[in-house]
Amino acid sequence: MAELVFFSGTMDCGKSTLALQMHHNHAARGRDGVLFTRQDRAGTATISSRLGLVRQACEVDDATDFWAEVITRRTQGRPVDYVIGDEAQFYTAAQVEQLARAVDELGVDVFAFGISTDFRAQLFPGSARLVELADRVEVLQVRALCWCGARATHNARTVAGVMVVEGAQVVVGDVEAGADEVGYEVLCRRHHMRRMTAATARAASPTPQTLTLSVQA
Repeated sequence: MAELVFFSGTMDCGKSTLALQMHHNHAARGRDGVLFTRQDRAGTATISSRLGLVRQACEVDDATDFWAEVITRRTQGRPVDYVIGDEAQFYTAAQVEQLARAVDELGVDVFAFGISTDFRAQLFPGSARLVELADRVEVLQVRALCWCGARATHNARTVAGVMVVEGAQVVVGDVEAGADEVGYEVLCRRHHMRRMTAATARAASPTPQTLTLSVQA
């Protein structure tokens, strides 16, 4: 039976890598699928992994109708056994409902990948609807780490290394952004609530902890 599955995690936890691996596994078994993405950091119509994997995909915008996309392909004689949707947090609630309809009425497996919450620790509309409708929600097992070494559970937006909590919900950036660019960093809840990024932590403790050894003559 077809399923709608939402794979969720913070940035830097391997979502896009898993999406591409899943596509490879299904395609290798003779299944026909379609890749979708929205606002990937590498550019339009691209799914990219930080491990260096890149694959072309169909770019999603607000006008995209997933139901119509599947129907059109099948009408043209192309079977669609599964859909992989990366950056699913950016999909609209209506688009998530279209994906659920494709599962229920057309028997298409849908595997959606995305982060759940934005830089303010608030659910993206697409992620919220996926949590509400998905047959399963899977938390990725690869754990991103906060600068302190604890498990990272929150996404922070930064400018010059300083965490910001105001602005548009969607601003494309990367964890490897330059010093003066809008960037993102994954933090544990404690440091997200304290607004303490790696840069501000270094500023507060500029010298590393060291052991002083006394040498006796």
